[in-house]
Amino acid sequence: MKEKQLRVYLIWAFAIAWLVQGVAAWLFWQGQVAAYQLTLMVSMFAPFVAVLLAGIPLRGMGWKPQLRGRWKWLFAAWFGPAILGVLGAGLYYALLPNRLDTTGAYLTAQLGEAGLAQLEAAGMTVPIYMLIQTVTALTWAPFVNMFAALGEEVGWRGVLYPRLKQRFGVSCGRVIGGVIWGIWHWPIMILTGYEYGLSYLGAPVLGMLLFCLFAVSAGTLIDFLYEKSECIWIPSLTHGAINAFAGVPLLVLAPGYADRMTIGPAMIGVVGGLPLLILAAILLLRDGRNECRRESHRS
Repeated sequence: MKEKQLRVYLIWAFAIAWLVQGVAAWLFWQGQVAAYQLTLMVSMFAPFVAVLLAGIPLRGMGWKPQLRGRWKWLFAAWFGPAILGVLGAGLYYALLPNRLDTTGAYLTAQLGEAGLAQLEAAGMTVPIYMLIQTVTALTWAPFVNMFAALGEEVGWRGVLYPRLKQRFGVSCGRVIGGVIWGIWHWPIMILTGYEYGLSYLGAPVLGMLLFCLFAVSAGTLIDFLYEKSECIWIPSLTHGAINAFAGVPLLVLAPGYADRMTIGPAMIGVVGGLPLLILAAILLLRDGRNECRRESHRS
């Protein structure tokens, strides 16, 4: 892949996504929540489209799964984000027990009267709905989300990360790639309060910086699993699993803390994301040392 192709890819990936995010923001301001969410999902395919527009070939990304002897990476992609999310949420609620509310008050507030009426019409209670949401996030939702996540993974882990790692080394390449991935989300964060809201302390800059930290951590894990599996579907599944589990820790959050996501309990918060951050740091340090050893042997 030529340097010019990579530049063209990045220009298209950002231009298309930021344009679509602008449309999503307009829909959000109009109160069209479903259309807003659908448009955000469409924006996830911007990197894939950018790869095609830049003329970068798709071959060699591992489209055909070769799972023989690699099943552990499939399960790591499927359940790893949930395990890290549970650890982070557990730490958050252990440190801040007053923010734990198992009555479903947060979900009740989010659903509103119309949502609660729909639940009742379906013969469902809030606790049952919470259970269904959790089971869904742990079972089939990561695979459904995987197809939307593929739109990003082809561009980020399939194209950008390999080039950055080749030029800057594995660890630095992953860090730079994560920062780029985080910045890619900034317009929707500024315009609609995506992920953190709009009223938290330090908004919107603190959230933008924290999300880059999360993107570096998540991107490191995703890329590590891609390297091990050599299959583009595995990072897509990991990404899909992260998105699927993102809202689960919020199901037991006290409603008064909905505007303090910069701390937790989800993985985008400082405390909620600590296990993921620690794992990413271990992977970065380990791969960095391994790379230094290989370089010293060559010399």
